[in-house]
Amino acid sequence: MNVFRRGFLPNVGNLLAFEATARHGSVSRAAEELNLTQSAVSRQIQQLEESLGVSLFSRSRQRVVLTDVGRMYASQVRSTLSELSDATHQAIALSGTSGVLNLATLPTFGTRWLIPRIPDFFTRHPGATVNFGVRLVPFDFDTDPFDAAIHFGEPHWPGAVCELLRNEEVVPVCSPAYRERENLRTPQDLTRATLLQQSTRPTAWAEWFASVGVSVGNPLRGPRFEQFAMVAQAAAAGLGAALIPHFLIADELASRRLEILFPQSLVSGGAYYLVYPEHKAETPLLRSFRDWILSEIRQG
Repeated sequence: MNVFRRGFLPNVGNLLAFEATARHGSVSRAAEELNLTQSAVSRQIQQLEESLGVSLFSRSRQRVVLTDVGRMYASQVRSTLSELSDATHQAIALSGTSGVLNLATLPTFGTRWLIPRIPDFFTRHPGATVNFGVRLVPFDFDTDPFDAAIHFGEPHWPGAVCELLRNEEVVPVCSPAYRERENLRTPQDLTRATLLQQSTRPTAWAEWFASVGVSVGNPLRGPRFEQFAMVAQAAAAGLGAALIPHFLIADELASRRLEILFPQSLVSGGAYYLVYPEHKAETPLLRSFRDWILSEIRQG
């Protein structure tokens, strides 16, 4: 556990004066930003230098230039002030709440499935706050500011619990206009279509063609997209055919912006999991969120 040493904590006002001067390279411009006089800013910088016992600026007439030590210190001070500002903002934002859950999620899962349903969670847990971030690959819960994550792949995450949410079943889809234009009537017809690729599922089309017994020259051809949301948009715009998880395109299918080409689907090798550190398993808000999302999955 890191414990700060109070004797090494400078006055915050002095740090603000130093950071602004370092950023602008000018005492006068720093004074304007901080709504102080130039002499007040100069005095605060002098106090900081005296407390540190080092020179942070070299001075030449009206110019101030960071020393090597000053340049290093300015970078650290800027980062620390930013973190302090963020922490203060979060503390104020949490006033009156019953708890906060910092959740890392996959972008399309979050926007297409989770966020539309989250109002029900807030209804059941008034005062709770869920902050959303994006992570595409496993990370270290000890160093990243998250309490839990939505993960796709295998249930392997060191030091964490992986709760199975659902498997992933992808279906071949395109826009009605694209289907008519390309006359896509059988799976064989897709061998001449533009195949929209999801970059994290590079073998999906090859596996789908193999499952329906169709030989295709190059199943990797076609434009690539990082997220399923982008693939869905591209397919709805008539750019080609795509393999997309059925549960992520419910709105497009209902509105007929997309239609399922053929009934043959493909179950992906991975699955979706709710992942959280073992030591947080019994945290009240996390436990409530876990119970809620598992219930939503069952109902869905």
